[in-house]
Amino acid sequence: QVQLVESGGGLVQPGGSLRLSCVASGITFSIYNMHWYRQAPGKQRELLAVIARGGGTNYAGTIKGRFTISRDNAKSTVYLGVSSLKPEDTAVYYCNAQSRTGSYWGQGTQVTVSS
Repeated sequence: QVQLVESGGGLVQPGGSLRLSCVASGITFSIYNMHWYRQAPGKQRELLAVIARGGGTNYAGTIKGRFTISRDNAKSTVYLGVSSLKPEDTAVYYCNAQSRTGSYWGQGTQVTVSS
């Protein structure tokens, strides 16, 4: 069956950095466009970044310049590097795999930015 498993979240001080990972199994990873979303308490899920199967990237304006999405098709993994973190970045971060044949979500990883 299809699984997406995020990791790398945690508690970090303002200004800090993390690298989130999402490992996929049960899909042909290389044909999927991969996305990172986040959802803060009481807010709607927000699209942060997308990396197409060809490697092209796009970012939401709110995080552009601070977050970097990348992928390693050999490891079936997508990454989100997050830096210059602010308390308002506190949220559950989710990866999503999309293709013409389906859309799949991971369970999320919590990022908490606090001193």
